[in-house]
Amino acid sequence: MTLGKTPESPLRAAVAVRRVLIGEEDAGQRIDNFLLRECKGVPKSHIYRILRSGEVRVNAGRISQTYRLQAGDEVRIPPIRVADRPAAPEMGAAQRHPFRIVFEDEALLVIDKPAGLAVHGGSGVSFGVIELLRRQRPEAKFLELAHRLDRETSGLLIIGKKRAALNMVQDAMREGRMEKRYLAMAAGRWMNPLQHIKAPLYKYLTADGERRVMVREDGKASHSVVRLVQRWERYSLVEVELKTGRTHQIRVHMQSQGFPLLGDDKYGDFALNKTLAREGLSRMFLHAALLRLQHPLTGEMLELRADLPDELAGFVKSVDANQKRDFG
Repeated sequence: MTLGKTPESPLRAAVAVRRVLIGEEDAGQRIDNFLLRECKGVPKSHIYRILRSGEVRVNAGRISQTYRLQAGDEVRIPPIRVADRPAAPEMGAAQRHPFRIVFEDEALLVIDKPAGLAVHGGSGVSFGVIELLRRQRPEAKFLELAHRLDRETSGLLIIGKKRAALNMVQDAMREGRMEKRYLAMAAGRWMNPLQHIKAPLYKYLTADGERRVMVREDGKASHSVVRLVQRWERYSLVEVELKTGRTHQIRVHMQSQGFPLLGDDKYGDFALNKTLAREGLSRMFLHAALLRLQHPLTGEMLELRADLPDELAGFVKSVDANQKRDFG
């Protein structure tokens, strides 16, 4: 009788205790979050079980799941079974191309993100900016997004290279100590040189399960400051400063004023978008152009800029050439 092979388990056993020395890039992170990242494929319930049982030790002592790691800590990770990682998805030639770096030091990396690329994988997207950066920089011990940009938005994106720097940047964003300005072109003639839009934003799901946002009284407080840059007969170029950072904030605030962003496939003028595609604009006109922030470690004030990408700058030139400018 021929015996069949025993099916191989998708799990593989870790056969020895691991001891991990914590560097500055992980300082400040909670031990439970560190373990969830370090032991990918292990159920969250099991991570918390080995924490409660005392099998995980820091500097040979027991710790709670809320303990924050410090540089120089030694973490003892017991033998556990982890899932075999699936093969990483293939990247196209364009996506293997290095990102344009606007600023980099030992704490932060700021890139000029191209439109059409998500900042992270998920929701049907195999990979995004952060996954690509990690593959391009296999030696990097820590790379995490400090914030997000919509997939079709281009411009400045901050990535933390140290846990402490990441936490401080995110604190600055929450507390309104970072200045973020975007360039956007909208349908219609925007008249006010300066206008504050304070309209609460409410998130909901469509019947198809897609995420959407609308202005609604029971939404979250949201504040955008719109400055007119240039206007023509049919379009307006504006600079929008975010005082809050809600999902789709600029897109929905501008739409609520009757000025949808050109090329916006969720909140825009869909008939106009088809015409724009024939005129050479096949993406949403929204670009993260300026960041002002205090460096989280040195305290130096940083002012970072990203010029309009060629496809947006070219569209501005064509509008300028084909339409009579009217400031009246």
